[in-house]
Amino acid sequence: MPSLDPISVVVTTYNRSEALVAVLRGLAAQDDGDFEIIIADDGSLPDHVQAMQRAVNELGLAAIHVWHPDIGFTAARVRNLGVSLCSGRYIVFLDGDCVPETDFISRHRQLREDGCFVNGSRVLLSPSLTKAVVDGRERIHGRNLSYWFSRWREKSANKWTSLIRFPDLGVRKKSKFSWRRIRSCNFGLWRSDYEAVDGFDESFVGWGHEDADLVLRLHHHGVVRKNGFFFTEVYHLWHPEASRNEESLNAQRVRDRMQSSQIKADRGLSQCRIDEQVIVERWGQHSK
Repeated sequence: MPSLDPISVVVTTYNRSEALVAVLRGLAAQDDGDFEIIIADDGSLPDHVQAMQRAVNELGLAAIHVWHPDIGFTAARVRNLGVSLCSGRYIVFLDGDCVPETDFISRHRQLREDGCFVNGSRVLLSPSLTKAVVDGRERIHGRNLSYWFSRWREKSANKWTSLIRFPDLGVRKKSKFSWRRIRSCNFGLWRSDYEAVDGFDESFVGWGHEDADLVLRLHHHGVVRKNGFFFTEVYHLWHPEASRNEESLNAQRVRDRMQSSQIKADRGLSQCRIDEQVIVERWGQHSK
């Protein structure tokens, strides 16, 4: 029987199917199975798309895959496309190179609160540990604290505290806008709030700060930041840094908007369309 309150997980990806497979393994191991997966694909090549589909089928998952042509780094648009296909009232954004811990969904469910969005945290992994994970030689979700302490001591992870869980006692909320540690790779909010600010602003192109812009507009709308540190963890697989040619321009746009009260995106969710260039497929259990 379909759930009345599923969480919609929108996972962004681009030509890195080996990392996405590790993420899907983490999602398959969740202790709360009441969620749907939407893979928001920023134009991956056919062999990567086929590898993702095989993984969904082999892991017994169901997923909606939405793809649009590769025209550069357009994460804002592909996330809006993903949200347009969600059925849940609550949305969690997850990057396709961030492996969730086994309680990722249940902890986001615990932290969600009216009038708030949840800004999660991540553990950075080394190139060697990342390679072991994507090669299938190492499992990182569902391990214990001593495992992570060992990975930290050998400098394979930047922290060992990923399994520590602090209760939600009200200290997580931050009423003022802060640019620091905004992570759209691990980010939860009510769909109604996302719609109120018209989602990510697709006029942000290239790498950088479309997530800070979303948070700023949510702040202008009266939605309070709630930190998910020591509660919702993901393990970030190493990769070379993307081109940051547009970063300074995007950052300046956010600074300019800090002086305004802008809530709505210039070009956002309401203008997002599933046109003839967009491909939507239902994989796994959806296809039965």
